[in-house]
Amino acid sequence: MSTAQTLTRPEPAAAAGRAAPPRRTRPASPLLSKGVVNGVLVAAMLWTVLPLTWLVIAATKGYADLYSTGGFEFARVRLWENLVELFTFGDGLFLRWLLNSFLYAGVGALASSLISVLAGYAFDKFRFPGKERWFGLVLLGVLVPAAVTTVPLYLMASDLGLTNSFWGVFLPGLASPFGVYLGRVFSSAYVPDELLEATRVDGAGELRTFWQIAFPLLRPAFATLFLFGFTGGWNAFFMPLLMLSDHQLYPVGLGLFMWRQLINTDQDLYYPLLMTGSLVAILPLIVAFFSLQRYWKAGLTAGAVK
Repeated sequence: MSTAQTLTRPEPAAAAGRAAPPRRTRPASPLLSKGVVNGVLVAAMLWTVLPLTWLVIAATKGYADLYSTGGFEFARVRLWENLVELFTFGDGLFLRWLLNSFLYAGVGALASSLISVLAGYAFDKFRFPGKERWFGLVLLGVLVPAAVTTVPLYLMASDLGLTNSFWGVFLPGLASPFGVYLGRVFSSAYVPDELLEATRVDGAGELRTFWQIAFPLLRPAFATLFLFGFTGGWNAFFMPLLMLSDHQLYPVGLGLFMWRQLINTDQDLYYPLLMTGSLVAILPLIVAFFSLQRYWKAGLTAGAVK
């Protein structure tokens, strides 16, 4: 009897070394995961849309209604009166600021994008001494913050007599190390070397090859660089603040900042001007983004794949 019990009783060592059965974990609920993701997206959307909504509503109010009503509460709509006052104040000073911004940002972005595409195309398709070293210097320029180079650029412009002039703000914006880098990436992704060799065999020169063959293929890249350059030039603040002292040469962002500094002198006048002017100032960015959206998406996709 004792022998049978001894044979059937498990040994302590075997029992101690026996592995425990794995615990089963319950999978996360799909509804919970979707709820978290959608909640984060809704919060991000509200963070972006609510300030713009407040600005649109505030631009329709007068000075008294700005303080007597809630931020998202409509009052007597006087948007047209605010717009008329905005564009007639100071002999059309705000319109002059808009035109300056279109020159600084629009023309500057066109020139900067063309230079970046040409330079990126040259770095990608041509062979010349020190090519990778020069491109390394371009990448080094990408790593340097723009604020670091602002004061040296101001000192250079001062030596050349370009301060307080259109060229003092326009010329520094033409050089874009990040644009050159993207131009090379886009050229490598969009323009096949075999196609260029075929055009050269047919007798086409380098300029004709670029304008008729390469540049049409690089239009998405050009549009992407233009959108980046236009947005950066339109929102530029520190460089014009250092370079310019004549308020007739201000871009729209710096002009609105000047009005903000004058609010304490006449709140009844400058508050409606500031609200309406801020609304008008963001409209060109919205139009540029939606008109170039399909090119921008294609350009980002090419850069991501490369």
